[in-house]
Amino acid sequence: MRSGPLSGRFWLVTLAALVAVAVTVALGFWQLSRAAEKLALQDKMDSRQQEAVLDGASLTEASVATDKLYRRTAVRGSWLPSHTVFLDNRQMNGKPGFFAVTPLQLEGSTQVVLVQRGWVPRNFVDRAQVPDLPVETGVVELQGRIAPPPSKLYDFDTSQAGIIRQNLDLAQFSREIGRPLLQVSVLQSGPPGDGLLRDWPRVNVGVEKHHGYAFQWFALGGLVTLLYGWFQIVRRFFPPR
Repeated sequence: MRSGPLSGRFWLVTLAALVAVAVTVALGFWQLSRAAEKLALQDKMDSRQQEAVLDGASLTEASVATDKLYRRTAVRGSWLPSHTVFLDNRQMNGKPGFFAVTPLQLEGSTQVVLVQRGWVPRNFVDRAQVPDLPVETGVVELQGRIAPPPSKLYDFDTSQAGIIRQNLDLAQFSREIGRPLLQVSVLQSGPPGDGLLRDWPRVNVGVEKHHGYAFQWFALGGLVTLLYGWFQIVRRFFPPR
C-alpha cells in the first residue's frame, strides 16, 4: 500500500468525480420526473377518449385546444374537396404513403376544420399520382377524435403548394383557401369504406425515451464512481512496479 499524505491532485480528482456523479444522478432523476409527467399526460389522454362524444359546436370553443384534445367528436358539415391535400412520407402499419386531409365547413358556422381522413399507399410507379377520393356532397356527419394539426416532418423545401405536400401550416393554408381554420383537426375514425385506412396508432407521449435517458445518466454516474474507486482508492493498495 502506498503511504504518504494525499496530494492536491487526489482532492481535485475527488471533487471532479463528486460533481460528475451529482450532475448525472440529478439528470437521471429529472428524466424520471419527466417520464412521470408524460405518464400522467398519457392517462389524461386515455381518459378523455372514454368521455362523452362532443358535437361539432364544441370545436369552436376557446378551450378546445387545451382540455378537449383527444376526445371523441361527431361533426356535421360540408366537404371542401377542391382543397384536399395529400401529406407525403406518412406511414401507417409500417408502410409509406399519404395522409389525406380535407377541410370541412362546419354546419351552421363560418368555421372550417381540417379533417385527417385517413391513409393511402403511394404509387411508386408514378409518384405524382394521387387517388381519386370519393367525396359526399351536401351535409355529412363523421366520427373522429379531436387532435392537434398534422405533425410536421423536416422539409428542405419550405414552400407549400400543390396537392402533394410534405407539411401543412394552418395559418398559411387558411389564407390559401380564404376561410378561417380552427387550430385543431379531426382525426376521422371508421372503416375504410372510401379507400382510406384509419388504423391510427395510439397516441404515444414518449415515456420510454425518458426512461432510456434516465438509465444512461445513472449508468454514467455509476461508471464514474467505479473508475474513481478503482484508480483513486483500490490501486493505492497495490505497490508500484
